[in-house]
Amino acid sequence: MVNFETLSQLYASSVAAYGDNMMNMTADRSFSRTYREFGSVVDELSQKLLAQGVGYGSKVAILSAGHPNWSAAFFASVAFGRVAVPILPDFSANEVNNVLSHSETKVLFVSKRCLAKVSEEARAGLAAIYDIETLELIYENSQSVAEAGTAVVCEPSADDLAVLIYTSGTTGTAKGVMLTHRNIVANVDAAYDVFSIDKNALMLSMLPLAHAYELSLGMIYPFSAGAGVCYLTKAPVPSYLMKVFQDIRPTAMLIVPLIIEKIYNGVVMPKIRKSKVLTWMNQHCNSIMCRLVGREVMKAFGGRMEFIGIGGAKPDVYVERFLKKAHIPYRIGYGLTECAPLLSFSCWETTVPGSIGWPAKGVELRLDNVNPETGEGEIVARGANIMPGYYKDPERTAKAFTADGWFRTNDLAAMDAKGRFYIKGRLNNMILSASGENIYPEEIENVIKQIPEVEDAIVVNWGGKLVALVKTVDNIIDFGHISEAQTKEKIEELRETMRTYINQRVKSSSQIGMLQFMTEPFNKTATLKIRRFLYAETAPAI
Repeated sequence: MVNFETLSQLYASSVAAYGDNMMNMTADRSFSRTYREFGSVVDELSQKLLAQGVGYGSKVAILSAGHPNWSAAFFASVAFGRVAVPILPDFSANEVNNVLSHSETKVLFVSKRCLAKVSEEARAGLAAIYDIETLELIYENSQSVAEAGTAVVCEPSADDLAVLIYTSGTTGTAKGVMLTHRNIVANVDAAYDVFSIDKNALMLSMLPLAHAYELSLGMIYPFSAGAGVCYLTKAPVPSYLMKVFQDIRPTAMLIVPLIIEKIYNGVVMPKIRKSKVLTWMNQHCNSIMCRLVGREVMKAFGGRMEFIGIGGAKPDVYVERFLKKAHIPYRIGYGLTECAPLLSFSCWETTVPGSIGWPAKGVELRLDNVNPETGEGEIVARGANIMPGYYKDPERTAKAFTADGWFRTNDLAAMDAKGRFYIKGRLNNMILSASGENIYPEEIENVIKQIPEVEDAIVVNWGGKLVALVKTVDNIIDFGHISEAQTKEKIEELRETMRTYINQRVKSSSQIGMLQFMTEPFNKTATLKIRRFLYAETAPAI
């Protein structure tokens, strides 16, 4: 349970209480900083911003992958009444400049890799730009400095704006989600109820800090407990991650379903298939086999892992069944950026695979517009963690809430007798069949992903026909050593085999009419969800 109301109070409390604790580090151990050292850096940085006219209410953007100084830029903003504007590093140059303009950002902290995305026009509107890796000033607007005398900082209130997050989402134009100090602190309080960490914990950070999931639960939550956070110094490819796990032996991490699904499909299942003993056990004593394999997975994670948070998308139910039987200490978190983000969670000991569990502490959930035949309705939420609205967008803000003030998640779900929720799909994604049945593409996609040759897939509606767009694993067909005719034959054979497999496992209204292989990887969000709106009509396929 937390005893503060703002991120300013959280910052002051942790710096004072955990001064000698390691606050953050890099995986190669080239950098490490204590809470006391962190407090000195943040206080000094805040004074520099003040001297440049960046005071209370000013927007401070952060454009970078995970880095120890990311948190310094963040707390130099929110702890003194400024507003942090995290920007996803994979945003296009156009998106970056639109965010800087729309948010009225005054200062930008940016990595060298992302600096090229900032236009000259955007620079002219800033008071300063800092290199996030060194915290050195690399650009300063002399006119802004000359006008700096009026800037002040002060203690923010619980309902002051703390963070402005722009989401690209999977369905179109980005929205500026306003999160107050109260919103984020409420989620931190709920996190203690999900899994209580302390000053001895070490969290491995792998996801973008500009996403509410990693920001609230992967950075601010451990900071509130005096825990340490370790940042990667290279891309999270499996070979590098395995080395990091053994080197730093983390106790907690947050991941998206695709990461654990790749481990399951790319490491666990091949190991089972190659072993006659494990194959037999998989068929005749599956639970024991999962437990044995689970022990090896935990060793590969460094042997100290106590908490694996899975969120950002719905995990594959087959993978989750393995995790549960294997006694992997996972929690499923469900939420949205607009909710800071946690709305519900399920714990491996008590969950039913496929469920998002029960409402998080301080959150109320209900189903609206329930279909009496299926029991399915839209999840709506109420709680101290819910955003006040979208920045400069009253129209979309109004649409985001029900008449009685509950936030509309746009997720369709059902609820069992024990109050657990089960996501069926997104309202925007749902397809109405010719016979009037609701078709949830996500359910068909879960079937497709059980095919070993499939890396990723989505189901779309093209002219009334259900089409599966499939990205296969690399080198599935050796195009360089067979003729063009043989290539076409193999593609058609694989296409029909997959289509038959899928249609044997889904209801008649969800039958796939066409299957196309993608020639390029899918375009995805920060949490590795496919941006569906890009494939609504056509896609590069064979």
